[in-house]
Amino acid sequence: MNSDVIRLLPDSVANQIAAGEVIQRPASVIKELVENAVDAGATAIQIILKDAGRTLIQVVDNGCGMSPTDARMAFERHATSKISSATDLYSLHTMGFRGEALPSVAAVAQIDLRTMRHDDTIGTRLLISESKFESQEPASCVPGTNLMVKNIFFHMPARRKFLKKDSIELSHILREFERLALVNTNIDFTLIHNDVTLHQFRAGTLKQRIGALFGKNLESQIAAVSTETSLVKIDGFVGLPRFAKKRGAQQFLFVNGRNMRHPFFHKAIMKCFEQLIAPDSQPSYFINFEVDPSTIDVNIHPQKHEIKFEHEQAIWQILEAAIRETLGKTQAAGALDFDFNDAPDIPVFDPAAEAAMAMPKEDFDDAFNPFKAAPAEEPAQHASASSAGISWRPSAMNRPAQDWDKLYESFNTRRESAYNEQPAAIPDEPEIFKVEADSPTCMQLQNSYIVTGTHSGLMVISQRRAHIRILFERYSAMLAEGRMASQTLIFPEDLEISASQGALLTELLPKLEDMGFGLTPDTATRWSIKAVPAPLASVNSAELLVSLIAEAESNPSAAESLSRPLAAAMARSAAIKAQQPLSAREAEAIVADLFRCAEPSYTPDGLPVMTLIATDDIVSRLNPAQ
Repeated sequence: MNSDVIRLLPDSVANQIAAGEVIQRPASVIKELVENAVDAGATAIQIILKDAGRTLIQVVDNGCGMSPTDARMAFERHATSKISSATDLYSLHTMGFRGEALPSVAAVAQIDLRTMRHDDTIGTRLLISESKFESQEPASCVPGTNLMVKNIFFHMPARRKFLKKDSIELSHILREFERLALVNTNIDFTLIHNDVTLHQFRAGTLKQRIGALFGKNLESQIAAVSTETSLVKIDGFVGLPRFAKKRGAQQFLFVNGRNMRHPFFHKAIMKCFEQLIAPDSQPSYFINFEVDPSTIDVNIHPQKHEIKFEHEQAIWQILEAAIRETLGKTQAAGALDFDFNDAPDIPVFDPAAEAAMAMPKEDFDDAFNPFKAAPAEEPAQHASASSAGISWRPSAMNRPAQDWDKLYESFNTRRESAYNEQPAAIPDEPEIFKVEADSPTCMQLQNSYIVTGTHSGLMVISQRRAHIRILFERYSAMLAEGRMASQTLIFPEDLEISASQGALLTELLPKLEDMGFGLTPDTATRWSIKAVPAPLASVNSAELLVSLIAEAESNPSAAESLSRPLAAAMARSAAIKAQQPLSAREAEAIVADLFRCAEPSYTPDGLPVMTLIATDDIVSRLNPAQ
């Protein structure tokens, strides 16, 4: 009996296993191909998609191109021009280095490659299917590389069926494209999907690229961050605190031209905003780190998103200081913008000029008193007018008051009586319970809580949270039954979102219209809100829609069940306030409706609605001393 059980896997199987780590969806293919184009020195990259990448992913660049031999070798596992020894891993200046991207792509799709170097007169064309070379022949093409990836996962039905709908996959592609475009601002980018140009950027600054991707309004909502030390150079932008969002904030970290996720540095940034924004809000930020390549390790994740820093703690402190400085400057001086060219000249104070600047003295008639009664005879200055036969009488406006003391008589009387009046007595204890004589079972405590007795003790209910739970279940039932009543807005509201969010919103549009929203697209990143569900007439509908889109982004399965977050938003909008007085009948109605709910103890957000003070606790507190 043969006892050997370990065997070498075939190359085709090994390639598919490795491809599963690198290529997860069409967005992964775009990331790998664009990074290869960047490493090739391209200054213009064009991405062409069909059916969100299922049918075609084509990346065209004007980089250095490849020779026929290099084009053939590029699809061998661990064949790369980026490094030659293990020590090169600690001085990386390229995006790729493992030699796994192209073999992994070739293992899950059909490849059509055309490439030519700038000094050559003819290029080469290479066809690969399922990691098998089909042909290679000379071809006429422009300098650079044109790589087409067709029918991804065509021979792997199990992998292909796990791909989401085109709108979901396109949103993933657009988010990956945003990261690539932000980190490579010196490159022209074009993105075309199903013959429609979604993005077309020219090389520029980071701030210009941010505005092109997320809307020009964002350019005025961010402040520059810049500092340089012997360990790290940090530059980029952070959002101003007043523009922080509850959902959908743009947050990007880069190191040496590479995208990364770093929870440690994210925590440092959030710490700077602790006292400036609400706890449930998030600021936008676009921060780039430049460090010595030997002080970071990018080889700890197949997709190279996670980076290990040698001096994390020191960089934390530098990052925190830089952001606090920026926020301090913008908060203190950013609100006012003076134009010093048009500012008035302020003279320098000179004590010697005091006398020259003194007020000129006028001769006043001390005998003149406007509050004295006017003389019976005519004024002397009008004697000539009287002698001329003209009758002169002082007008009512010019005539002084005859009884000036009587004018203040009643005022003085009221003032003296007010001084002598004693203030009203202040009760020793405020009236915190309000009880109706006809319904004494429920009481209101401090206009915020409903107190009622039970067989176990005393129950205290938050009236607002209880009402939120009641309305949530009521609106959920209405949304489940059919179309929600809609309220047309007098003035449409503008909704600014990213292109990836716009693609997802297009997919969600029929569902949102059934819920009562009226939306029309103006551009890929700007929509008009013309109607909202009737209970949301007084709510910031743009912020609500962003939160709904973010909910669908974070949980694709929730895209079909947006009724829950919408019902919760409507309930929070229409619920009574925390400080609203209630009659005993109203309080009893809330208690009765609450205990008809499926989950009366918690709000849709998981907050407790009520608490119970046990009878034993009351007895122990009031038990007389033995």
